[in-house]
Amino acid sequence: MFGLNAAELEEAYSVGCYALKPVDIVSGSGATLRARDGREYLDFGASYGACNVGHCNPAVVEAVRRQAGELMFISATYPNERRALLQERLASMMPAGLDRVFLCNSGTEAVEAALKFARFVTKRQRFVAMKRAFHGRTFGALSATFKGEYREGFGELLPVDFISYNEPAEAVGAITDSTAAVILELVQGEGGVHPARSEFLDAVSRACREKGALLIVDEIQTGFGRTGKMFALEHFGATPDIVCLAKSLGGGFPVGAMVTRKEHCVLPKAAHGSTFGGNPLACAAALAAIGYIQENRLWERAAALGKLLMEELSAANLPPVREVRGLGLMVGIELKQKSAPYLSRLLEKGVLAMPAGVNVVRLLPPLVMSGEELRRGIAVLKEVLAGG
Repeated sequence: MFGLNAAELEEAYSVGCYALKPVDIVSGSGATLRARDGREYLDFGASYGACNVGHCNPAVVEAVRRQAGELMFISATYPNERRALLQERLASMMPAGLDRVFLCNSGTEAVEAALKFARFVTKRQRFVAMKRAFHGRTFGALSATFKGEYREGFGELLPVDFISYNEPAEAVGAITDSTAAVILELVQGEGGVHPARSEFLDAVSRACREKGALLIVDEIQTGFGRTGKMFALEHFGATPDIVCLAKSLGGGFPVGAMVTRKEHCVLPKAAHGSTFGGNPLACAAALAAIGYIQENRLWERAAALGKLLMEELSAANLPPVREVRGLGLMVGIELKQKSAPYLSRLLEKGVLAMPAGVNVVRLLPPLVMSGEELRRGIAVLKEVLAGG
């Protein structure tokens, strides 16, 4: 099945953290992935939203190729043009006042940096996070991740008070003089694709200001055009103290970032760092990906395609579907039963999608997906969800 026995080798030598799918993907372009046996798949997951500009985007590939021939790596203690330009670009895209950037390698690293900065700045220990939240699997990020199966067996984590998402009164009561920061997603991805409500964000922002707590917004999955705006923050007019970025920041290349305010940059030198964070190769990929998104206004495509996707699925009145919800091209199909059998059937029919909890099918297509590809995927979704 796998040609070169990739599955057998991984099962023999990996630590077993992943449940492997029965498909050996060897190449991709745009919204299409190709398996070793020659079969093509429509990607409605974008590898958990990491490929907004599509697979092997030509602009990103060329930027990486060129940079790899010049300088692949230099430590962050030496100034580098690629790093400086990426920091400048990210700061220019954020709300006013968010103009200091820490570069790292992933979303969970961005969250770790945010939690450390929040503790150091406020001199407080506790955090408030959301039920159903997902922020990563390293110890700090895991502390703010709600799902029990991710947390069990790892002993004592950071002190986090979990509250109900979109419940303003509960949030106001939970944010106290002991709270270092509140961390939240503007659309909960892993938790079932639940968009935030404006009144909830307003209440959280106000309580943070009154109690002296920082507000950390996790835009790792929602950023870079996914929700119909460059950042989900723009839907709400929110101005947090820290923003965490990753996934599609690198156009498929590993890169993450934490963006904060100048007044929060009070950590001593070397109190935090990352060996490979801000390496020239990653920065070149990120600059190319951001440039492609901006030049092609991919957030507008996300808004239009997401509207079509949700309208088509909602209007179909499919028997197992309880609700279709989302923001832009970040869509969740909540089912009346477990999603796993439907995801397996979609895979058999050439469409890759992902779960979000037990009973939600999560759709995160590349923002470069054509209208024809989207309609083809919608037809398969309808067929599978109708029992075909």
